[in-house]
Amino acid sequence: MTVRREKKSRKYRGYRTHGWGTKGQHRDRGAQGSRQIGMHKEKWSWLVKYGEGWYGKHGFVNPTSKIYNVITMRKLQELLDKGIVKVKEENGKKIVDLTELGYDKLIGSSGLKTPLIIKVDKASKKAMEKIKELGGEIILTTSE
Repeated sequence: MTVRREKKSRKYRGYRTHGWGTKGQHRDRGAQGSRQIGMHKEKWSWLVKYGEGWYGKHGFVNPTSKIYNVITMRKLQELLDKGIVKVKEENGKKIVDLTELGYDKLIGSSGLKTPLIIKVDKASKKAMEKIKELGGEIILTTSE
């Protein structure tokens, strides 16, 4: 694109509209550059291919909130019963490492049937109490 070195108004002296037509005279439509005009018309094919979630409300995400991957004691027992979660045995103790499975926190007040030693980053107070009642133990891998 070439750079206009001199003002257009200097060149168009004597030509009433300066090349902008008889109706609008280069008025209106000033701030539409950022509004992405035509997304429901001529740019529809781009929108279908690349613009997923363009229309509609999208909510608000609090930037200070922390998202934890949580598992309940009942769900853990289901995974143990199905054989999805493997129990390791060391010195005759059954150990389950939830951090290896991608879980950050253990919650719940009941659901486990066997005493286990569970390694996890965080755990709720009720979960810790119930596991101690069963004869198990929770080892917290982080101290927050």
